[in-house]
Amino acid sequence: QVQLLESGGGLVQAGGSLRLSCAGSGSGVSIKTMGWYRQAPGNQRELVALITSTGSTNYADSVKGRFTISRDNAKKTVFLQMNSLKPEDTAVYYCKVESVNLLGFTFNNWGQGTQVTVSS
Repeated sequence: QVQLLESGGGLVQAGGSLRLSCAGSGSGVSIKTMGWYRQAPGNQRELVALITSTGSTNYADSVKGRFTISRDNAKKTVFLQMNSLKPEDTAVYYCKVESVNLLGFTFNNWGQGTQVTVSS
C-alpha cells in the first residue's frame, strides 16, 4: 500500500532534541491518521502521538509538552519533534500510517523503526 521510510533517530544527551521523519510513497491511496509508536526492550509497543487528516493531535501523557507531531500531506510525511528528551524516551520509534485505497480498503502501514537513545 504505502512504503514508509523513517529517519532522524540517533544518540542524544538528556535534555537534547531530535526530529524524526517518516516519508511515505505510493499512489492511488488516501492517507488518514498518521502516528508514532515506540518500543523499549522488554516492553510492549506504545502510542506516542497521533495526528488525523484534519490535524487533530493526541499525545501520550509521558510526552505531552515535550513532543510535537506534525504532517505534510502533499509529501505523505509525518514528523515528530522531540524536545527535553529523557533517558526513559530511549526506544525504537515506529511510524504508522493509515491509508485507504481506491476500493475503499483500509491498511495500516508501519515503518521499519529508528533507534532513539538518550544518555543521562
